[in-house]
Amino acid sequence: MRKIGVKEIEDIALGAALLGAGGGGDPYVGKLIACNAIAECGEVSLLSVDEVPDDAFIVPIAMMGAPTVLAEKAIGNGEYRRLHDMVSRFFGREIYAFMPMEAGGVNSMLPFAAAARLGLPIVDADGMGRAFPELQMVTFTMAGVSATPMALTDEKGNTAIFQTITNKWTEDLARAVTMSCGGSVSISLYCMDGKIVKQYGVRDIVTRSERLGRAIRTVKQGAGAPEDNFFAATEGFKMFRGKIVDVLRETRGAFNFGKVILEGIGEYKGHVAHAEFQNENLLAAVDGTILATTPDLICIVDSETFTPVPTDALKYGKRVLMLGLKCFETWRSPAGLELVGPRYFGVDTDYIPVEERVKGGALA
Repeated sequence: MRKIGVKEIEDIALGAALLGAGGGGDPYVGKLIACNAIAECGEVSLLSVDEVPDDAFIVPIAMMGAPTVLAEKAIGNGEYRRLHDMVSRFFGREIYAFMPMEAGGVNSMLPFAAAARLGLPIVDADGMGRAFPELQMVTFTMAGVSATPMALTDEKGNTAIFQTITNKWTEDLARAVTMSCGGSVSISLYCMDGKIVKQYGVRDIVTRSERLGRAIRTVKQGAGAPEDNFFAATEGFKMFRGKIVDVLRETRGAFNFGKVILEGIGEYKGHVAHAEFQNENLLAAVDGTILATTPDLICIVDSETFTPVPTDALKYGKRVLMLGLKCFETWRSPAGLELVGPRYFGVDTDYIPVEERVKGGALA
């Protein structure tokens, strides 16, 4: 166990924004929410998975909806208490700890805000190892764990508890309620015992986020070239360097959909790349050749600072690097690809690991 304060939150938010693969919301908004809670209520205890008792009741906390909506709509302090009380009352159990459900600018941070305000620890694990746009897209679904009973609340005090026949039904029904509530809500789902977290969770995601964030923050302090330091720390695969020349974006069904087009600069001059996204980046291609698809992580970062650029912050003229990261190994299984592979999102290609695609890619 160790304590997480404002300094650690800064790095966790930065690293989780990279692991968010373009989604998960604005890291600045998420960081503010967590830092304010910790400043007011004190540091949060972070537990390793092995420190959690098998029979401990673990409750993930997250937001659902379009991240761009949350940036304007914000989140109050009452949502955490309502979720805590709804879940405790429904299950008749005392909550031992909160847990993030994904990495990303907002959903990596909200559990810390909830934990600080309610005096509970955080478990160093999640269900994705990155961010995905739909509720059923977690390792726990592959393990047969139900997303429900799931608690939902908005900032106005409206609440609901769902019990559904499949995790995809949870996604569809909760998404409809989210739209009725203005496009973003707070939720608790996949409430489970510590034993299940140990068996099926993505371990050490908070620690990995913090390590990545620290590496990005200090990338220019190392002995080598900053770009070399960045790729060494992230173990990423460089796909493109370019200037954003167009961004197509729309909000549909509480998702941010779109496409960003990059014009090559430096060694990539004369080439064109694009990435397609549904909250998170789903596909990256250079000169029409696909170099990465979900479930591998497609990340876009500022070419000078290496700060992650989420999909809702993509702007004309910005100079960026596009890179790929390997996903959590379980996502590469047949069951994982059925849940989050390219064809689920309507991308007409089979999944090929990013390290293989880049090796034989357009500019290889």
